[in-house]
Amino acid sequence: MMERTFRGGVHPDDGKEYSRDAALTVYEPKGELVFPVSQHIGKPAKVVVSAGDAVLAGQLLAESDGYVSSNIHCSCSGTVKAIEKRRTLMGSLAECVVVENDGKFETVKGMGIRTGYQKLSREEILQKIRDAGVVGMGGASFPTPVKLEPKKPDAIRYVIVNGAECEPYITCDDQLMRNRASEIVTGLKVMLTLFPNAEGVIVIERNKPEALATMSEAVLMERKIRVQPAPTKYPQGGEKAIIKVVAGQDTKMSQLPAEAGCIVDNVSTVYAIYEAVCCNTPLIRRAVTVTGSAVKKPGNFIVRVGTSFAELLEAAGGPVEGAEIRKAIAGGPMMGIALADLDVPVQKASNALTLFDEDDVETARRKLTPCIRCGRCNEVCPMGLTPQMMGVAAERKDYDKYERRLYGLECISCGSCTYICPAKRPLMQLFKDAKAAI
Repeated sequence: MMERTFRGGVHPDDGKEYSRDAALTVYEPKGELVFPVSQHIGKPAKVVVSAGDAVLAGQLLAESDGYVSSNIHCSCSGTVKAIEKRRTLMGSLAECVVVENDGKFETVKGMGIRTGYQKLSREEILQKIRDAGVVGMGGASFPTPVKLEPKKPDAIRYVIVNGAECEPYITCDDQLMRNRASEIVTGLKVMLTLFPNAEGVIVIERNKPEALATMSEAVLMERKIRVQPAPTKYPQGGEKAIIKVVAGQDTKMSQLPAEAGCIVDNVSTVYAIYEAVCCNTPLIRRAVTVTGSAVKKPGNFIVRVGTSFAELLEAAGGPVEGAEIRKAIAGGPMMGIALADLDVPVQKASNALTLFDEDDVETARRKLTPCIRCGRCNEVCPMGLTPQMMGVAAERKDYDKYERRLYGLECISCGSCTYICPAKRPLMQLFKDAKAAI
């Protein structure tokens, strides 16, 4: 039987050979840790500590300030140094809690104590996830408890664990699945208790044979959980793409996954749910890949939220000797955020630091020509949009046409159109600017 796939997509060089087989290593930070109070979609959290306070790992620094908001916890022990504006991943200044790390990593009472999820009610499970500050860790940072409370939980048919990790160069989810399979399966079982009519499906691209084997073995005895291999194609990990692969249906414009009978969460998010519910541990650590042609020893690390990217690079051996870092990206080359400075903190959704000794964007800029109307961007768009026409509307700042006639807000910023364009048009950047303006 032929595997289902989604419309469009591209096949960029995945670059995963740099770090694919680098085992997960725990890295403990040495310098100060910085915690932005907005590490999620929605309202920023409200600071509940003051400068000079002694804090422990797992202690609440800023509490959720609304339904779509999320708690922020300290990931080390030490002293609150300041509450001030600091530079973050997006390049802007944002309110942050700065903690002087004492290097002891002492934890709050009760953190790490095991809890049997089977004895918990639906609301108790959701409250544990809410208290732990769990958000989507695949990039969107949407507060997870909100996603787990659809209007009709009985109508959910699939709880999908996104283990595709289709973004080039990033391998931390691959390593997480190889090394934490049973915990991920338990996290999925916790989620399935919230949706009595749902089946659990773990989707993994075929370019991760070790993860496929490990996760398949972990679900052998599970009646309601299965592993589904998927073709290696970018952006396989997009919500609508993965729903097409599992449920075999196209979701309508602006339709939420829950309205299609699906809940989709990244594999790291599912692991965080396991830690929150079964280990009483808030989201203070995550797996991060440090990779690229400019990194001396690319690797995968378990990192405390708040750790400086500059310090994390040193954990990977620093830059290659004699190499100049020409491009630094938080994330991967297709959807990541270009960094002007590495002195910014790891956040909950930070899955990678990718460094290159060549800047492909600068190279493309030198080759830029007018659009040749070849239509390749339309062919590869997984959302079925018309990037060629959207690009024209965005350049002209015709935002009404971009939004209402061309459905530009449906763009998922995957970059497939920019990648395939022979004229080297900066389409995704145009779309990001248009979205921001709208």
